[in-house]
Amino acid sequence: MTKPRVLQLMDSFNQGGSERQAVQLAQLLHQSGEYDVLVACLDGRGVLRAEIEKLGLGEIPEFPLTSFYDANFARQMIRFTRYLRQHNVAIVQSSDFYTNIFGLFGAKLADVPVRIAARRESGKRSAFKRRIERLAYRQAQAVIANCEAVRDELIVEGVPATKVITSYNGLELAKFKPRQESRRQELLASFGLSAVAERRVVTIVANLRPVKDQATFLQAARLVRDVVPDVAFCLAGEGELLASLRQQAAQLGLAEDVFFTGRCERVADLLSVSDIGVLSSASEGFSNAIIEYMAAGLPVVATNVGGAREAVIEAETGFLVQPGDADAMARRLIELLNNPSRSRAMGERARRIVEEKFSSTALLERTRRLYERLLTLPPSANSSELNPALMDSKSRGLSR
Repeated sequence: MTKPRVLQLMDSFNQGGSERQAVQLAQLLHQSGEYDVLVACLDGRGVLRAEIEKLGLGEIPEFPLTSFYDANFARQMIRFTRYLRQHNVAIVQSSDFYTNIFGLFGAKLADVPVRIAARRESGKRSAFKRRIERLAYRQAQAVIANCEAVRDELIVEGVPATKVITSYNGLELAKFKPRQESRRQELLASFGLSAVAERRVVTIVANLRPVKDQATFLQAARLVRDVVPDVAFCLAGEGELLASLRQQAAQLGLAEDVFFTGRCERVADLLSVSDIGVLSSASEGFSNAIIEYMAAGLPVVATNVGGAREAVIEAETGFLVQPGDADAMARRLIELLNNPSRSRAMGERARRIVEEKFSSTALLERTRRLYERLLTLPPSANSSELNPALMDSKSRGLSR
């Protein structure tokens, strides 16, 4: 029997949350042996490209865009639809705003049977962009939201509730191991953190961009350091705010307590020598960082945005605070640092929840079920005919 041919359309191969999830899904689908997987992109650059190339999927076509309103867009759309037809693609799955627009309209023009959109963040679209994206969603049989908060937002924007499917991010648990005391010195040195060998480490993994609000994290760090002196703060990520955040840390008197590691390609190793994971974002969809912290057995202190409340169980696996509230964040960090046995218990509970709900195995199974249901629908199925087949009897989507 011929395998369904699935095209994962990515914006780029940069190390962002949407890109990492798209790469992971392509890997899972390919390794399952049930699908013939293709990958295409709008921009072929980025460190994640090597991970796709290792799979041996063949050509990775690039469809570079400069605008949605110029002659180049038309040329790239013609190339894309031709590619889809020539390769008999049965499923096109996009991953973010730009691939939703380009991919879904192209797949519709090419008469691809199954078209799946995605929304992975909340609160970031302008009204104009939301209107354009809604037009793209009309070309899709399903829109994937990576948490209930994003799903609710899509429904408020006018996407039919029964078209929006919740499917949480998945994590490869084998990469994340609890604290490795035997390798602590070695691992700390590899991140340039030898100076904190005798200190506890509070870590935030996020690109250095305004929406991640590391400024609030640093304000909280100053309050924590005054109460718990044997603590260091690690910011793992790259971005345009590096210089200003370094300056802020110095102004707060934290030059000897705050460490910037730059882009981190060994997140699991860094978390294995950390004690607490933090998310300070002003806006999120469903944070990969949170489930990575949990998988590493760390308690979490996170801002109550997007899907954070769907991952963090208050006072059981961590604490949620309001965005921008450095005082509340500091209080929760101090509470965890002053109660190490409770912190360890919360981290252990967090790891179990990831195993049950947010593993890559669970993600693959949800995706398999979705594909099977969409592929069996008649070509003429409209959204009202589609919806009952997609809805899960125990939840409003395909989440577990």
